[in-house]
Amino acid sequence: MSDRSAPWLAIARYEAAGRARGAGVLTALLSAFLLVFLAFFPSLAAADIDLDAYVDAFPPAFREAFGVVTISTIEGFLAVEFYQFAWLLLVGLYLAYLSGESIAGDVASGRMDLTLSGPVPRRDVVVGKFLGLWPLVFLLNLVLPLVVYAGVIGVGETIAVERLVVVHALAVPYHLSCVAIGVAVSTITSRPGIAQRVSLGTLFALFMFESLASVSEYDWLGAVSPTAHYDPSAVLVAGEYDWAGGAVLLAVTLALVTVAVVRFSRADLS
Repeated sequence: MSDRSAPWLAIARYEAAGRARGAGVLTALLSAFLLVFLAFFPSLAAADIDLDAYVDAFPPAFREAFGVVTISTIEGFLAVEFYQFAWLLLVGLYLAYLSGESIAGDVASGRMDLTLSGPVPRRDVVVGKFLGLWPLVFLLNLVLPLVVYAGVIGVGETIAVERLVVVHALAVPYHLSCVAIGVAVSTITSRPGIAQRVSLGTLFALFMFESLASVSEYDWLGAVSPTAHYDPSAVLVAGEYDWAGGAVLLAVTLALVTVAVVRFSRADLS
């Protein structure tokens, strides 16, 4: 199929190519961040400290929010120090922020007028912008497990490969849902700065809401947050694989992209 007959494919390729350098830099920074933390584990494990008692001293809300189960094993250490904070929260926020300017940025700069003069269906613009961020998501989830495995072996520990593969497989729908939040918000306003801040704030607010709801009698309300459907600690420490949560995140992603298509198709760009 040629790009002429599939404008969304041309847009996706253009977006992906433009973000290639940034994707490489982000992957390298996260890899370095991860390896630095892994280097501390041998000395922590050898210290004369009851690490599980230390974890039990954390407030319940904190343990629930960041999935703190144990830090005495390499799996628990990785879950707490990297996956529950950097991988779930920081990378999720970054993806929502990055995609927040996907549509609004082109509208504000006038590039959207040039794109739509093609003529290109507005639906293809939204789909192409969304797909243009897929390579970043897949790059992160292909490279980081290799870095984790190499780092764990490097510090003299072992980790179940299956759990490592699954925690990144389930991260893909979670990260895509974060991208979809940004794309949807980006169709609401033509000011990219506002769209980015609203996207970031929305995901963080949902994370906080889910964290607070989980320690209350209304814990079921936390299901509205994407973070409720992806739990790295459950995968790495307990070997529990929430495939249903991944399916929910894919459904949410599809719904948000559909909303973005409908909203942008009806938007007055003048």
